[in-house]
Amino acid sequence: MMAPRTRHRDFAGLEQRRKQAVEWFAKGESQAWVARRLRVSRQSVSRWHKYWKSKGEAGLGGAGRAGRKPRLSPGQMEKVDAALRQGALRHGYGTELWTLPRVAVVIQRLTGVKYHPGHVWKLLGALDWSVQKPTQQARERDAAKVRYWIERRWPEVKKTLGAAKPGSTSRTNRASPSNPRSAPPGRRAAKPRS
Repeated sequence: MMAPRTRHRDFAGLEQRRKQAVEWFAKGESQAWVARRLRVSRQSVSRWHKYWKSKGEAGLGGAGRAGRKPRLSPGQMEKVDAALRQGALRHGYGTELWTLPRVAVVIQRLTGVKYHPGHVWKLLGALDWSVQKPTQQARERDAAKVRYWIERRWPEVKKTLGAAKPGSTSRTNRASPSNPRSAPPGRRAAKPRS
């Protein structure tokens, strides 16, 4: 199961909005007015105003990308993708099944970058790999016995004793001595005062 991809931020649009704020600051507009016009928080506008006062318009330039820089270059990612497409047997594993720990080992062998197996699924998602479930069946599986179970035995087992009778939601039998009788309908009997 892969996580849905998130929308990428429009850095050019964000920078354009900050430049518009600078124009309005220069015209003497209040921070509250700028925040309302741009539909952003007052805290953001206050921060922009502080940067503009201390560093000028250059202080509000774009920061570039958001988040940590990737540890693998695009070329390394292509190399990993090509290696995975060769199959797990080609890399010395006993089956063709790729697991996250196996992929982590291959990435480390090829690039020298060590990833925790739990993070490898994000890299696989970036490479457009998806989770696959092996279509193996047990060696001991007997198709005739499975068919017999489904067609004959299961319907017999499913018919439980007393299934046709109306049931009770109570765990105790209605006539059981551990199930006290309730008072007849009407007024409650007055408790004697002591």
